Amino acid sequence: MKLRRDVFHAIADPTRRSIIALVALQAMTPGAIAENFDSSRQTVSKHIQILTECEILVQEQKGREMYYQLNPMGMKEIADWIEPFRQLWDDRFNKLEAIMKKYQSKQ
Repeated sequence: MKLRRDVFHAIADPTRRSIIALVALQAMTPGAIAENFDSSRQTVSKHIQILTECEILVQEQKGREMYYQLNPMGMKEIADWIEPFRQLWDDRFNKLEAIMKKYQSKQ
């Protein structure tokens, strides 16, 4: 059984985060993805491979071309991990907003 790569290691790289942003908008071929970077096509292909192994990207064969697209379920692990922090910051901003409104009403 092949071990899946760590999704957090994968998104730590800025190039891979840029690839995720690109394919989130539309499915793309490796060549089309590579055109957006100064790196070699082989380097971009390695980034795509890592994202695919993490199940962040999925590939689909269309004719002779391979297309990569975002797998929203692959991003779920990241979203689940971030959620408690988002809630914490939402609570803090709501408290700050309440204090500011109270302060403004006193003026």
